[in-house]
Amino acid sequence: MKSSQEEKIYIFDTTLRDGEQVPGSQLNTLEKIEIARSLEELGVDILEAGFPISSPGDFKSVVEISKVIREPVICALTRAIERDIDVAVESLKYAKRGRIHTGIGVSPFHIYSKFNSTPDEIVERAVKAVRYTRRFIDDIEFFAEDAGRSEDAFLARIVEAVIDAGATVINIPDTTGYCTPDEYGAKIRYLMNHVRNIDKAIISAHCHNDLGMATANTLSGILNGVRQVECTINGIGERAGNTSLEEIVMILKSRNDLPFYTDIETTRIMKTSRLVSNLMRMPVQPNKAIVGRNAFAHSSGIHQDGVLKSRENYEIIDPADIGLSDSSIVLTARSGRAALDHHLRRLGYSLSSDSLDTAYARFLVLADEKKTVSDEDLRILAGVDHVDDARKYRLDYLQVVCGKSAIPMATVRIMVEDTPFMATAAGNGPIDAALNAVRQIVDKDVILEEFLIQAITHGTDDVGKVHIQVLSENKVFYGFSADTDIVTASVNAYLDAVSQVSE
Repeated sequence: MKSSQEEKIYIFDTTLRDGEQVPGSQLNTLEKIEIARSLEELGVDILEAGFPISSPGDFKSVVEISKVIREPVICALTRAIERDIDVAVESLKYAKRGRIHTGIGVSPFHIYSKFNSTPDEIVERAVKAVRYTRRFIDDIEFFAEDAGRSEDAFLARIVEAVIDAGATVINIPDTTGYCTPDEYGAKIRYLMNHVRNIDKAIISAHCHNDLGMATANTLSGILNGVRQVECTINGIGERAGNTSLEEIVMILKSRNDLPFYTDIETTRIMKTSRLVSNLMRMPVQPNKAIVGRNAFAHSSGIHQDGVLKSRENYEIIDPADIGLSDSSIVLTARSGRAALDHHLRRLGYSLSSDSLDTAYARFLVLADEKKTVSDEDLRILAGVDHVDDARKYRLDYLQVVCGKSAIPMATVRIMVEDTPFMATAAGNGPIDAALNAVRQIVDKDVILEEFLIQAITHGTDDVGKVHIQVLSENKVFYGFSADTDIVTASVNAYLDAVSQVSE
């Protein structure tokens, strides 16, 4: 229950605008619509769909997103130029609720170097843009670009002027990620105390992560008067990225001493994170807060023992709150007896204290030799001399045809209980074709959640390691394989994962 004293923080998502500016991560219109729908389900309040005048593709994306998204406000970015504003207004004609986001640089760097202008001229241009926009739309957000390096007195002057002109939201960007949390919070506090009409607008934080302080600066802004935060899924964005949506949302959810809330459906965070990562071809770093693969993984024996006794010993967030089924107890040379016992019991083996001691001693030797201890290894440690092959699949044959002018095709032969099964399939590439062929044989109800390729050696004959994560009935299964042929490694990793799924 939200208390009557809690204030709402509006979530302004700019994954499809600032996030999509990352080199190599551009999306087509259909991909943008898919992400927009996921963001709507996530519960964002404002969705910045693009910069319409920047390209015909961006214009089309804003138009098409406006047609299908009903709940969030759809926002279009412009410069403080009438032609920009005209194009943005046209792009929002189908939006149920639209917003124009216009603005101009306000720091000495921008005023004198970028625009070759003066403070008075900048204020005039800002006011003119807001008044012009007000002819077409009532929801107007003004961005004071590079506010983080601006002079407070001038920033207050231009903010007051654009609010008088009709701006309803004021965006205070730390465009270069230069501010410290104390500095950014003080800047917001200065505006709250020195802008006569500040109560007529919502103050928004848009922080970049160049020095790793985007989320901290955003939180400092909230504590000093910000009521809208501009962020991206997985913290993607220009250069080092933007404030991470999942981080600021979970800070507000986890800290009971902060009197703020959002309307984000946090159990959809992981699903949205993976969708953005896959479509934008930007793997999430394993140690990324909240959504990284290791965010809820424990390998230290002390930590594993504590988590197995009570999750709260080492986790301040319940994995279920972001859409994960459980924490991950990873077996390494640093794992303790509790973790080994946990995994053995998961496989159906209950060892006596003495037998567990013996298995643990053997486990440590094995863990020092291998980076990954598999379920098959654990069965052997538990004293089982053979592995039940009824659930195992083995790649016996693989042939792939691909090339610039060829449709990728793959033929596989899989041994199941010593019986060969063969299938052929097409795909978007050789790996996709090979996995499609495998799925014709291995009919498992699984969702491929993560696919990661890493180079182990260097050179044209690299050995590539493939990590695959699949979900079945809310349980996560991992598969690994390494080979100089990355398609072979991918198929074997997939078979390794699905072999663990119960029939």
